[in-house]
Amino acid sequence: MLSAATIKAEASRFGFYRCGLSKAEDVETAEADRYRTWLAQGCQADMNYLENHQDKRFSPQALMPGVRTIVSVALNYYPTRTLPTNSLQLAWYAYGRDYHDVMKSKLNNLLQALRDTLPTKQADTLQGRCFCDTAPVLERYWAQRSGLGWIGKNGQLIIPEAGSTFFLGELFLTLPADAYDIPQPARCGNCNRCIEACPTGALQAGRPIDARRCLSYLTIENRNEIPEWAAPRMGTCFYGCDRCQQACPHLRFARPTGEEAFRPNEALLQMSPADWFALTEEDYRRVFKGSAVKRAKYSGVVRNLQAVKPNLPPNSDKKTETQP
Repeated sequence: MLSAATIKAEASRFGFYRCGLSKAEDVETAEADRYRTWLAQGCQADMNYLENHQDKRFSPQALMPGVRTIVSVALNYYPTRTLPTNSLQLAWYAYGRDYHDVMKSKLNNLLQALRDTLPTKQADTLQGRCFCDTAPVLERYWAQRSGLGWIGKNGQLIIPEAGSTFFLGELFLTLPADAYDIPQPARCGNCNRCIEACPTGALQAGRPIDARRCLSYLTIENRNEIPEWAAPRMGTCFYGCDRCQQACPHLRFARPTGEEAFRPNEALLQMSPADWFALTEEDYRRVFKGSAVKRAKYSGVVRNLQAVKPNLPPNSDKKTETQP
């Protein structure tokens, strides 16, 4: 049997802000029904992979036979330094290295550390699998079940006294734990600031997020042109959108991340509007080396930049000449 206290202590040692445990039981029927309704309404846009492997999405046992415990972790990415206000913007989560790589490395280290704490015979029986946004796992559902926080009206997991700027990951384990955490109740109350802040109406009271109207989807996963109605609402942000979580009152509790991998590199910080609009594929590879921005590809970034260009003040895309 695994010690919940040991798991949490080891998770903290590897830099995770929060860690919780839940039993590897089937997803509750109400949650599975909500997900299926969301799909039926077409809110997933053309992200067809979200329709696949529903048996595994709703049953941890189908995804990993023999799993007994789900460890949910949260890793802070709140920026230590933001892009200059006179620069073009991108979502905070994309400032540093690709979170998939960082999270999976930490989760694999956590798995090995847990094996090291067990007697040899027991350690040999412990099997585990690490997940971070790359498998049919309802991450926010399991994070809430594991007591990390609650799912807010903006669809983000909100951690008490910390906010929502966290990457989520899971470690599936084949041994039971000596204690499991209690799910967090929602605490948004009557607050609708995230809904009011959404520039495209992707968030509506009492309804799940509609990816077809979400700027994060339109600028990252979307492989078509940016819709004419959406481009003016992008402002100066050409990749992703943080407005719903920036409007959340819980963000005031956020503290800058201590994870070096998530700090923006100097190449990104030094980009001017003129540099962005002259972006070559070589520049793209240099600025976004090892970054999650590769998801949109060079062609997608250029498409997005052209969409925001009319939103800039006059002459802001011109290079500033050095005065003698």
